[in-house]
Amino acid sequence: MDTIIFLAIGGVAGWIAGHLMQGKGFGLIGNIILGVIGGIVGGWLFNFLDVNIDNGLIGSIITAAVGAIILVWLARFVKK
Repeated sequence: MDTIIFLAIGGVAGWIAGHLMQGKGFGLIGNIILGVIGGIVGGWLFNFLDVNIDNGLIGSIITAAVGAIILVWLARFVKK
């Protein structure tokens, strides 16, 4: 069950990042991958900056979405 929740959080976070940064999502698999990697990046970044976000569902989505937005921004920066 934890895996399903983990993938759902990744999908929602990727979808949020896709809509905020690109205007559309990246597809189901792309959103999940982006959100899961974004969760790792966001968790590392918040830990590095000593920012404490609630460990609940909403906090996990926010952390993953912030990380995913950073990933999309970095990809755009490198692409140019």
